[in-house]
Amino acid sequence: MATPIMPQGTAIWLIENTALTFEQIASFCGLHPLEVQALADEQVSAGMIGIDPVNLGQLTREEIERCSQEPTAKLTMATQKIIVANPKPKKKYTPLLKRQERPNAIAWLIKFFPDLPDSSICSLVSTTKTTVQAVRDKTHARMSEIRPKDPVLLGFCTQVELDAAVSQIKRIGSAEDNK
Repeated sequence: MATPIMPQGTAIWLIENTALTFEQIASFCGLHPLEVQALADEQVSAGMIGIDPVNLGQLTREEIERCSQEPTAKLTMATQKIIVANPKPKKKYTPLLKRQERPNAIAWLIKFFPDLPDSSICSLVSTTKTTVQAVRDKTHARMSEIRPKDPVLLGFCTQVELDAAVSQIKRIGSAEDNK
């Protein structure tokens, strides 16, 4: 059986705030009943702060009430709902020299994938739609200096991200062909 985080602190809180028996607390916290007795007598817990297992999601008030009513019942750990977020990587600082390469990457994407939407190019290269539109319309201030270069080799995106964007436009194109 899983034990709570910081079992002695949890045991102290349960001793102070519930009517549970030492055996119930010891069973839940993974301690010996004599350890719980020593914690209750403050022989080993001088200055120790209790930790609320209800706030931590390890127990429910209903479970505590149920076990308080029946001294032979055992506390069971509450199932915690773990939400795994898919964190987006933080945008990191792009040096000035690399920022000057963005129009080159945009030109490469436009040259090899003309159907790629501006929003996809913006997310791949971390740029604005205004810059993408200026390169697409050939009105960019540095248009004479722009030479198409692979954004993966320049380090603006990974090959996996580029492949995902390209496959997305292929899926959209095949869906339109089926109509």
